[in-house]
Amino acid sequence: MMKQIGVTVLTGAIVATNFGSIDASAHQQKHGLLDQNRVVNIAHRGASGYAPEHTMTAYQLSHKKLKADYIEIDLQMTKDGKLIAMHDETVDRTTNGTGAVKDKTLAEIKRLDAGSWFNTANPEYAKDEYKGLQVPTLDEIFDTYGKHANYYIEIKSPEVYPGMEEKLLKTLQRHGLSSDHVKPGQVMIQSFSQESLLKVKQLDARLPLVQLMDAATVKAITPEALDELQTYAVGLGPSFKGLTRENTAMIRECGLLLHPYTVNEKVDMERMLDFGVTGVFTNYADRFNEVLHALNKRNK
Repeated sequence: MMKQIGVTVLTGAIVATNFGSIDASAHQQKHGLLDQNRVVNIAHRGASGYAPEHTMTAYQLSHKKLKADYIEIDLQMTKDGKLIAMHDETVDRTTNGTGAVKDKTLAEIKRLDAGSWFNTANPEYAKDEYKGLQVPTLDEIFDTYGKHANYYIEIKSPEVYPGMEEKLLKTLQRHGLSSDHVKPGQVMIQSFSQESLLKVKQLDARLPLVQLMDAATVKAITPEALDELQTYAVGLGPSFKGLTRENTAMIRECGLLLHPYTVNEKVDMERMLDFGVTGVFTNYADRFNEVLHALNKRNK
């Protein structure tokens, strides 16, 4: 029999979906970050709709102003073994440089302008202060926010960066963010690589893991695949374009968290909530909060 799964928000009201409704009052006290009855707002690459992705400015905007639940961080590794926040394996798209991250030292990466490209690509949100922004290291992000933020960290291209998992775990430990020093779900690790997630599980069995999937894979997902996924992960992070009402119900019946990416339009956010997801990755955390508040009002 299908479990009754509700959608909660931070405002202390009741929000309903096809799976039922719950009382969201005293939300922070009642529902932890891994609670099946909580919907989380994950700032995809920071507030990347409004500021240059994976810069401290984008993280600060999402964390302080837009009130996202999580800062999402994509990891790459430099030639000298430093973990940096960047989505692509090359610096070409989001800086004024060219070439692979793995072929550049941190000092070389730090000399790049990681903000001006955004002003050109998004003139409606352009700001002079974005010019010359630097690529942050994972250490710098943790130094800034410490335990005052929640982190959703993606291990990118682990086959390109041998030892990335160990470096990530050591960095978490150094900043007091290992699984034995944070509340459950404060640090989430995601990857498209099952092998990489299994390696993390060997290093720290208590860190919550999320398996990323493209649209085609989640469309074809089977109960057997979900059974295997449950042996190492707490959730699934698929492209929202691959979700249907039917496969959403199947995933949620397994007790898995479901955080689709990248949901930027309100109509898609509403549809995902109607299906029964437990959060979304979005470039516009403010939009998702607006959708949640609107649902709140309609269901009072």
